[in-house]
Amino acid sequence: MLLPPPPRRLPARHPPQTSGVRGVVGRGTALALVLCALALVAPGGATAAPRGVGSPAAAPASSAAAGAAPAGRPSPASRWSWPLAGEPRVERPFVAPAQRWSPGHRGVDLAAVAGGQVLAPAAGRVTFAGRVVDRGVVVVEHEDGLRSSLEPVEDPPPVGTSVARGDAVGRVGAEGAHCPGCLHWGVRRGTGRDAVYLDPLSLLRPAAPPVLLPLPPGGSPGAPSR
Repeated sequence: MLLPPPPRRLPARHPPQTSGVRGVVGRGTALALVLCALALVAPGGATAAPRGVGSPAAAPASSAAAGAAPAGRPSPASRWSWPLAGEPRVERPFVAPAQRWSPGHRGVDLAAVAGGQVLAPAAGRVTFAGRVVDRGVVVVEHEDGLRSSLEPVEDPPPVGTSVARGDAVGRVGAEGAHCPGCLHWGVRRGTGRDAVYLDPLSLLRPAAPPVLLPLPPGGSPGAPSR
């Protein structure tokens, strides 16, 4: 009697190895997400540094702020001084006219002694030296364009003479003054009908110191406004 052959054993089937593939796919997906996020933050592939924080645009503003102090540094005193020695008494102050043709006192009268030195109140050049009616007059054109007129003055320097502040420009005259024992000092800007008279005493004040304004909240020198 023939026996039936034994049943054939089929090899066991193992599930496919997918863990490694899934790991690779997962890392690739994460990398893609990171690249997308970077692209959204900085289109063009690079992040821009904020202005004012180590950026080149903020450096010039800081340099300018640091170099502005010398240019704005006030002089310790005014560039003008009295046209007489010491500090003379003001006999009559400046009175501005209401209109160009209106009456007023277009200058100041300073107590003086005949024969005393008359000094240039600021650096400039003598543009007139002669007699007007009955008194000697000296006019000095200063470097800023203003003109000082002094009267009565005797023995003035020649026209065209350059003078520094405090240089002698003559002596107080003994006659012709519109006030006895005084020197009249007038200052004007411009000539002829366009002349504007100023108070000479206002030019003797020291230059005003610069005023530093506070920074806005959270601001910094050179930071751009938002």
